[in-house]
Amino acid sequence: MSDVEGEVSTPAPAPAAAPAGGPMDLNTAIQEVLKQAYIADGLARGIRQAAQALDRRQALLCLLANNVDAPGYSQLIEALCQEHQIRLLKVDSSKTLGEWAGLCKYDKEGNARKVVACSCLVVTDYGGSTSSQAHSIIENYFKSK
Repeated sequence: MSDVEGEVSTPAPAPAAAPAGGPMDLNTAIQEVLKQAYIADGLARGIRQAAQALDRRQALLCLLANNVDAPGYSQLIEALCQEHQIRLLKVDSSKTLGEWAGLCKYDKEGNARKVVACSCLVVTDYGGSTSSQAHSIIENYFKSK
């Protein structure tokens, strides 16, 4: 069990080191913010946890996959986000969102294996400082929308 935990923390610094040399794009910024939120136990994953966090107005950011099977699922999340004025980002794949949410295992090379799909993800606590470069990129994205 401790070997798995060590493998999970090994690939975490690699993506953070890459943007330091160059500019950070929106996807990299989202991944960085989600890592910090995961560490701070600030993620609600799945329809039940996400709907509860959205309804309680604890959500700071919501990510929704575009390839959701049930149309009522995405309508519910979009309606809750709109009702409570919570920021909503759409992601192409639920597998990608599952990997970003930490719903996977990493092999020795740092590649994600056994990724569980996640259709909805809500950030309830950013963790760390909110003055990071990744957080400011996401804020600027929503200001420009």
